[in-house]
Amino acid sequence: MFWDIAFSTLGGLGLFLFGIQIMASGMQKAAGDRFRRILEILTNKPVIGVLTGILVTILVQSSSTASVMVVGFANAGLMNLSQAISVIIGANIGTTVTAQIVSFKIGVIALPAIGIGSLLNFFGRRRFQRYLGQTVLGFGLLFLGMTTMSNGMMPLRELDAFHNMLAQFSAYPILGILAGAIFTALIQSSSAATGVIIALTLQDLIPFHSAVPLVLGTNVGTSITAILAGIGANVAARRAAVAHVLFNLIGVILALIFLQPFTSILVETANTVPRQVANTHTAFNLFNTIIFLVFLKYFTRLVCYIIPGEDEKIEFGPKYLDPRILRTPAVAIGGAKQELLRMASIAREMLGESIQVFIHGDLKKIKHIEQMEDLIDGLEKEINIYLADLSQHSMSREQSNAVGHMMSAANDLERIGDHSENIVQLGELKAEERLPFSTTALDEINELYSKVDSMLERAIIAYRNDNHELAKQIVVEDDEVDEMEKNLRMSHIDRINTRKCYPQSGVIYLDLLSNLERIADHANNIANLVLEE
Repeated sequence: MFWDIAFSTLGGLGLFLFGIQIMASGMQKAAGDRFRRILEILTNKPVIGVLTGILVTILVQSSSTASVMVVGFANAGLMNLSQAISVIIGANIGTTVTAQIVSFKIGVIALPAIGIGSLLNFFGRRRFQRYLGQTVLGFGLLFLGMTTMSNGMMPLRELDAFHNMLAQFSAYPILGILAGAIFTALIQSSSAATGVIIALTLQDLIPFHSAVPLVLGTNVGTSITAILAGIGANVAARRAAVAHVLFNLIGVILALIFLQPFTSILVETANTVPRQVANTHTAFNLFNTIIFLVFLKYFTRLVCYIIPGEDEKIEFGPKYLDPRILRTPAVAIGGAKQELLRMASIAREMLGESIQVFIHGDLKKIKHIEQMEDLIDGLEKEINIYLADLSQHSMSREQSNAVGHMMSAANDLERIGDHSENIVQLGELKAEERLPFSTTALDEINELYSKVDSMLERAIIAYRNDNHELAKQIVVEDDEVDEMEKNLRMSHIDRINTRKCYPQSGVIYLDLLSNLERIADHANNIANLVLEE
């Protein structure tokens, strides 16, 4: 009997988690793969942040994932602490939607949903139809998992030890909270943990008063992921992670203090235990949200006190593009140049961090690099739109040429960001596949990177100061980099042919050389713009 229960429960849980993953993937794609952008356009109004957190969590079907995204944005400096806290609060509400859905006894639709979803996914002519099919398929798998778990747990009714354990949860709620927190931390999903609790109630295996502490514990356990994401990150990211833990922990303590009236009220919200459990999950997070929104300013101060330090925030979007000065082209061109120099600094930082990912396997930097790439893409678009608007005004020939050069420079910098992202992907592959690289190969990469980075640094200086002599040096060095890349490529091919190098490592090495050489080309393009002026 033990193995029947174990296999049914694990299999059902696996279907449930896979269903959530498939459903989330389909919803994200149907939404246009822009859900990460939602977080970037937050205003400073906490209520908007909460609503954004709810929406993003519904899309990704995981408050843990949403919280990790928030930590990543905070680490990139694209979100301040108040915004991060408001989104995290909203994420906790958003994750209750899944519990509300599965609490209804509609398992009968599982197989039809799987069938319809599969047909749409495989035979849909349009991408939206396929994404919708994926969502419906995930929805069906989710309910099939719930039914499998519920049916598999039926024999637990006969086990006295199980009933005694549940009695302990009723008598000592702290034990139930710990059990719920540990289980949620292990499976990394409060939605799935709540789903298991609801599956138990569907078989009348667990009374409502025993389920409440377990539900409260899932809210604590789900914050573990954010803590892991914050390890090694900057001050802002660590504060966001701590805020997530404190939000749930303080809320659970308050719920424990008022546990008797809290449960008495929620018993009256529905006629069935599964619905009461789902309502408990939602009510806890709603009440918690109201309390923390009222005391948000003081909560933010508490988090800053726990994690001291300066919170540096990179301003997302343009800083120097003022539409009001478009009628004064000379001033507007100066502002656009400042924005380009800011963009160049970010591109160079991206290059440096991407090399760190590749050489040292520092995968924690990847989230930051991704945000920087989004920032560079956005700046290129904003700069080009601004310059296009500027070109509609009366300008001298020199000013028109400067506008054209700036558009070219913005494109070069955006391409440098793309190549840096390519290097990050190569670094991920190297780390995940544990591909060996000799000390000689790593030294060669460092040598070429140092040369390219120096070129890019001086190209930025030459562009800032209109330094023709420095620009000429860069043009000469570009040929040197081309020759250096060619020699390194040939010597590495010889190592592959003589079996001194692992073939797959060799392919990645050559691809990395190509990306660095192209970055040097873009630095050379910027230097040539200086010479053309």
